[in-house]
Amino acid sequence: MSDARTPAQIEADIVRRREQLAETLDEIGVRVHPSTVIGDAKAKVAGTVDRTAGRACAAVNRTVTGVRSRFVGEDGVPRLERVIPVALLVVGLVGLLASSSRKSKG
Repeated sequence: MSDARTPAQIEADIVRRREQLAETLDEIGVRVHPSTVIGDAKAKVAGTVDRTAGRACAAVNRTVTGVRSRFVGEDGVPRLERVIPVALLVVGLVGLLASSSRKSKG
């Protein structure tokens, strides 16, 4: 069994390999083109930002839900035994800040 190829077969192989090489070079050219590299980097950054923002949003939502559950009952009615002391504390702090800013100006 001879493995000899005809000149036409060899030429056809060369043409096919040239076409494959040209396709490969075109693909490499697209991959390393600055606009492709920049586009890939932008997509990666956008994905990272989206994930980070999603995590931050979820964390804020959990925190707000936790705080809300401390000050509002399951029925939606404010828990006055917790709201009033916090409100008084906030009013006191605002009063102290206002008082100290008046002293520093005068």
